[in-house]
Amino acid sequence: MFEKLRLTAHKYDEINQKLSDPTVINNNTLYTQLMKEYKSLTPIVEKYNEYLKAKSDFEEAKELLDAGGLDKEMKEMAQLEYEEQKEKIDTFTNELKILLLPKDPNDDKNVIIEIRGGAGGEEASLFANSLYRMYTMYAESMGWKQEVLNSNETELGGFKEISFSIEGDGAYSRFKYESGVHRVQRVPETESQGRIHTSTVTVAVLVEADDVELEINPTDLKIDVFRASGAGGQHINKTESAVRITHLPTNTVVECQDERSQHKNKEKAMKILRSRLYEALQQEQNDKIASERKMQVGTGDRSERIRTYNYPQGRLTDHRIGLTLYKLDDIMNGHIEEVIDALATADQAAKLAMQSES
Repeated sequence: MFEKLRLTAHKYDEINQKLSDPTVINNNTLYTQLMKEYKSLTPIVEKYNEYLKAKSDFEEAKELLDAGGLDKEMKEMAQLEYEEQKEKIDTFTNELKILLLPKDPNDDKNVIIEIRGGAGGEEASLFANSLYRMYTMYAESMGWKQEVLNSNETELGGFKEISFSIEGDGAYSRFKYESGVHRVQRVPETESQGRIHTSTVTVAVLVEADDVELEINPTDLKIDVFRASGAGGQHINKTESAVRITHLPTNTVVECQDERSQHKNKEKAMKILRSRLYEALQQEQNDKIASERKMQVGTGDRSERIRTYNYPQGRLTDHRIGLTLYKLDDIMNGHIEEVIDALATADQAAKLAMQSES
């Protein structure tokens, strides 16, 4: 591990030198690539330097203690320094192990989130809206930008389905654990007897893929246009602005009707299609690596029931890691950091365990 860290620090210094080279500065593509690599290596090298400083101070204190001849006060100070730096070395070593774990190449990318009402009819649609609100409030607290790509609203203000993008540095790293079935237990507004209903909503988190990562042959696409319609079947406008794109080789169908412009709807539909195809490609690759599947904390499987939101008890339970929090109102208002942090920590622990076994 430490040899790898030494080489990483050397590479970091080399990149730093290149970034001040006028030839590199004038080459936008190369400069951007090196800057991205420099940024990804910075936390590792900074932590490694902290480790080296602690190790140096530890060895200095050890030499003083081993040499002897110290008065009582000096000996106590040296002993305190010895123990303090030993503790720091252990802490930094564990932190470096986590930093050296293989990074998900998609972590820094933007995401497209698709929420669909499942079992429970109108109540499921209303909860789909609640989840949309929760995610967008969290994105806003992070300073990230969100945009609705497509939605199918119900008359009571719920969503049969809604697709939206979230743009921000590290968006995928925070949202990737949200894919799966979310179960809600609450008394619906339409329930006169006060009975608790159980409904489900499906969430899919897709990486926003760009043209470079996934090339789509235009001849593989069937594009239809039709009139956009809103809740209750009323026409939003009288022009055929809504767009349906079918990717013929995979029979993947995407619709978009939120914009009045056919061009904008087509652009948004292509963004969703590209991300769905990219996800399918990644899933295929992941399925080939059995060990990789073991390291995931329930990411990507849309059929897995991952979480329960119990309103009467104010309780959220994440079934993958056995996490239970009694602060549901706070969480539904976008404060989901504690849940995401717990999932990320569990994922790291699983990966570290896998690494030590191999």
